[in-house]
Amino acid sequence: MAERERRARIDQPREGGRRWSMPSVLTEETFGVVSEKFARFMGTPYFLIAMTVFVVVWVVWNTTAPAGFRFDPYAFIFLTLMLSLQASYAAPLILLAQNRQADRDRVSLEQDRARDERNLADTEFLTREVAALRIAMRDTATRDFVRSELRDLLDELEQRGLVLVRKEDLEGTDVVSVTAADGSTDRAT
Repeated sequence: MAERERRARIDQPREGGRRWSMPSVLTEETFGVVSEKFARFMGTPYFLIAMTVFVVVWVVWNTTAPAGFRFDPYAFIFLTLMLSLQASYAAPLILLAQNRQADRDRVSLEQDRARDERNLADTEFLTREVAALRIAMRDTATRDFVRSELRDLLDELEQRGLVLVRKEDLEGTDVVSVTAADGSTDRAT
């Protein structure tokens, strides 16, 4: 009821909206899709062949038909007018289709750029992780590292002149002795 009262008052301007709205069939998107289909069709061999056949039939009809059936005399002014009209509509439709394609390309480029940035960030993260793992592995004593260190220690002991006697070599004794070059002996049990 309040809406009826508001409409009935002509001393106040209407609020918002237009009086006439475009039918939903003629939206900007629909018009753009139609223009793209038209531009695609104009770029096909079928269109060129059809236009060539149309013009040839027009010219042949208006030059060889009996005078009473000719509707466009020799200068073919009506044909020229129709082709000009077709070109004047085709050019803006093709430009509209190109603009829509450029917009799609721009959006695709932005999405590609964002995806590339994410991939680059992921790659940099993984590179840092691999580098950290390599550093951590260098600090970890591997079997080969321990063996080489033991070999180095054994070589160093031999250079100092210390001789290591194993338990098994002492035949049943529980004593391990180390004899130095100066003749002193250390025994351990």
